[in-house]
Amino acid sequence: MEPAPVPPAPQKAGCMVGLFYVDAENVHLGTPGATATSEVLLTPDALRVTGATAGEWPWSEVTALKVLGAPARSAGLRWAGRAVTVAAAALDLWVPGSPEAMTVQIGTRGGADVEALVQSGAASAYTRREVDLSHALLSRFVAGAASPAVLSRWWEARDTTGLLRSRERETVLEEWLAEP
Repeated sequence: MEPAPVPPAPQKAGCMVGLFYVDAENVHLGTPGATATSEVLLTPDALRVTGATAGEWPWSEVTALKVLGAPARSAGLRWAGRAVTVAAAALDLWVPGSPEAMTVQIGTRGGADVEALVQSGAASAYTRREVDLSHALLSRFVAGAASPAVLSRWWEARDTTGLLRSRERETVLEEWLAEP
């Protein structure tokens, strides 16, 4: 008798807020996924990269952190894109694509600049404000004025795993920026 096939592991529950994906175990830049070539994880103590450019740097060694290529569009363009996708799917003309790739650039005190490709977590695109607020928060992490622990505490306090709308995500980012 053959053993029963093992079902695939369920996708971890998490929430995308700006350029961050937060779940019970990690804070990611971009979205984790089976097809991701690398992951960038933010902990209270360090920045960790998996994949081809694997490494770990304490925040005191990180001098710069930016995400390039984040898809950002106005609300009107995001809605138009969704409408086209729905229409194409209804006509059986749509094939889902891969999430857009973003480049995380990391500067370190040792002079070793690192780049890692991560996947966008936005279904169609982020708002420009989400991207700007996310970069402001990354700058605070680099300066030592904030810690990724604030994102983990927010996740632990959540009572739902539902998706947030763009204005809700912006509000959460503003709250994170206001915390010490």
